[in-house]
Amino acid sequence: MSQEPLRDAVAGLMGQAREDLRRLVAIPSVADPQHFPRERCVEAARYVRDAMAAAGIRECRLLEMSDGYPAVYGHTPAPPGAPTVLLYCHYDVQPPLGEAEWISPPFALTEREGRWYGRGAADCKGNVVAHLSALRALGGGDGEGGFPVGIKLIAEGAEEQGSGALERFVPQARELLAADVVIIADAGNFAAGAPTLTTSLRGIANVMVSVSTLGSAMHSGMFGGPAPDALIALTRMLASLHDERGNTSIEGLESDQSFGGIEYPEQRFRADAHLLDGVSVIGEGSISEMLWARPSVNVLGIDCPPALGSSASLQPHARARVSLRVPPGMDPVRAQDALVAHLESVAPWRARVQVEREVVAAPFQARTDGPAYERMAQAMELAFGSGMTTQGQGGSIPLCNVLKDAFPEAEIILMGVEEPQCLIHAPNESVDPREIEKIALAEALFLQACAGRGSR
Repeated sequence: MSQEPLRDAVAGLMGQAREDLRRLVAIPSVADPQHFPRERCVEAARYVRDAMAAAGIRECRLLEMSDGYPAVYGHTPAPPGAPTVLLYCHYDVQPPLGEAEWISPPFALTEREGRWYGRGAADCKGNVVAHLSALRALGGGDGEGGFPVGIKLIAEGAEEQGSGALERFVPQARELLAADVVIIADAGNFAAGAPTLTTSLRGIANVMVSVSTLGSAMHSGMFGGPAPDALIALTRMLASLHDERGNTSIEGLESDQSFGGIEYPEQRFRADAHLLDGVSVIGEGSISEMLWARPSVNVLGIDCPPALGSSASLQPHARARVSLRVPPGMDPVRAQDALVAHLESVAPWRARVQVEREVVAAPFQARTDGPAYERMAQAMELAFGSGMTTQGQGGSIPLCNVLKDAFPEAEIILMGVEEPQCLIHAPNESVDPREIEKIALAEALFLQACAGRGSR
């Protein structure tokens, strides 16, 4: 099948793609047993298993994972002489984070102004549907002989919660997952309609820092002044993580790396990041460098009394979760060491400080000099009608390094439907259906080209 028939086939499948996404979004597959029933994740896993089997992947089944949320696995062997491609996605989603902030119900796919809204519409159920559409377009489920290459599928069930179950599973299942190319469909284009491959990911090195100054909460009028407030001590420590220009100011984390991909114009970044009018972008250097080639530190949460209903008391204890993103080329363990040392050294008034380390994840750098990368670049250009570019991603996908270690000869390609307007992880998540269509077409063209049947 050449380019135009594949393009027509994918276009003709968009009605089915919308129905798949509608049914998947309707399943609140949040891997959080305290707030969402595990059974709904199993329901989503079964839907993905059955849809992938109908699309032509053989041996589709559920794999029990150590976190209790099954992964979906399938395998159609390669024709003689053809390579095998592993397709990754995840079917779990973020919680809705306040249904009152959604314009339409989070678990009901709703169309507005050409976009499809719903939790998981982009991250990552939109990518599940893109995989399905590519496979259907290639005719794997038509009974006429399967795919032009070997296909393996692994769809994770607790990626958003960072359980690490799949990362622990991969080294034990090398033969099951071994492939020549891995397509990680959990990324997206720099902008809608701009074909982009993600070539680097920042790692992560989070900590929980606790500060204590008093044995009990004390009346702020009777003791405020000489008695140190733990919350004020903590906020002074957190403020020291950046200099007056907004650069990360942790000793030992200096980085002068540059990013060789697309430049991120400040005005586009301001719009994508929803900066309020008049609020400045922080840090020195280009947006691309600050996002993808330098460390960044943020406060994810603080344990302290809420303002509404607070009492006139000095706080004896306060705690914060601090997130450190680590660029390629930087050791995440050493970076975490530097963050811990910084927090301990800046504590005022000899406050007692305890820092708990969380699990670190290394940054990732993809190979861009292999034949699969070149074929995908050509496929993306054909699908979108413009030249492909590259970007980094500030988020972390620990699985990439696990797969890189397990299959060092395999090329790992990150792509998907999650462009900035999708608002993944936020209320009112959405996907542009044209992104699903074009990513599906690019994947189908790529799989066809890998078999040597041409895609031009």
